[in-house]
Amino acid sequence: MSDVEEAVTRAHHDEWARVVASLTRRFGDLDIAEEAAAEAFATAVERWPADGVPPNPGAWLTTTAVRKAIDRIRRENKRDDKHKEAQMVYDNTPPEPLGAIDDDRLRLIFTCCHPALAMEARVALTLRMLGGLTVPEIARAFLVRETTLEQRITRAKAKIKAARIPYRVPAAEDLPARVSGVLAVLYLVFNEGYLATGPDTDPVRHDLTAEAIRLTRLIRALLPEDGEVAGLLALMLLTEARRTARVSASGELVTLDEQDRGAWDKALIAEGHRLVRERLAAAGVAPGRYQILAAINAVHTSARDIRDTDWSQVVALYDQLVHLDSSPIVALNRAIAVAELDGPEVALAAVDRLEDKLAGYHAYHATRADLLRRLGQSQQSRAAYDKAIELAGNTAQTANLTRRRDQLR
Repeated sequence: MSDVEEAVTRAHHDEWARVVASLTRRFGDLDIAEEAAAEAFATAVERWPADGVPPNPGAWLTTTAVRKAIDRIRRENKRDDKHKEAQMVYDNTPPEPLGAIDDDRLRLIFTCCHPALAMEARVALTLRMLGGLTVPEIARAFLVRETTLEQRITRAKAKIKAARIPYRVPAAEDLPARVSGVLAVLYLVFNEGYLATGPDTDPVRHDLTAEAIRLTRLIRALLPEDGEVAGLLALMLLTEARRTARVSASGELVTLDEQDRGAWDKALIAEGHRLVRERLAAAGVAPGRYQILAAINAVHTSARDIRDTDWSQVVALYDQLVHLDSSPIVALNRAIAVAELDGPEVALAAVDRLEDKLAGYHAYHATRADLLRRLGQSQQSRAAYDKAIELAGNTAQTANLTRRRDQLR
């Protein structure tokens, strides 16, 4: 990439959510906000090579996007139903603060995650509007067709407009009922950044993980006593702490057992452990899904070496989690821990029972391949690695799986 191309890519990672959120606040229309933001970035691709990268790319993009939105509204101003929108062009009155925390992106995520929308639509819309992910990237993340995903996003935008869903952080009394859906979406945004599903993107997208953590911190400020908010923040921090050790210099994914634990972020681990201890000390309150996942990650990040991991505690925590979340993904992760405690043969039997639900999921085949390798079944292991490579989402995963396959005798 040239320096300008790198600047545009970096600006898209850093500024997309800000630009879209700012335009949504001003114009009150997600379609206008998204299309104007996209046009602004397209203009940057055309003009920055000749004019140079502006000193403040975010401000340049926002100003350009506002002009694009105004141009569109003026073109449509002849329609009666656009008259009110057109008046916004000339309304420079600063907006009233709309919540306890005045943050455009926080308001945007509560809009995208309104309970009137189906959960699938909330996730897709948030990843598109805040994460800036493309439709193909989101479709791959959820194993659905692009046309299906596009329809979800389109219907969600239309419902927000038709139902006049407000662009604001809910009132304090409404927050507890609304926050669980927001947390679910933020966790998915974080996961997409932690291990991107697209083959043409960076395998780890720090812009997405950082934004998910930032928004979760804001929600914790709104709901400091909510255990699941604290649990999700702890989970994100303990996972993010391992980010720099996740991909090798050659671009290969580095699994937990091979990571340099000295490269982990000690400050993030300490903060995550503190949050986990606080939740454990909350007497009489049963932990939720995120708190259990955070506790599992606390066990992993407490061990100085993979051999020091308390696998019995990890399996016990997964047993608790299964009662709250009986998804096949949880069952797969539990089986990986069981392999360390009871051996690969017991784990493989549990994994094979998930075939009908996870046949299209690369991690299922990668797990089978590793267990078969440990059992000395090289031919079956190779076939499983081949299937995992076929389904792998990015180049770092593919490189790791290929190396492991090629090491088979």
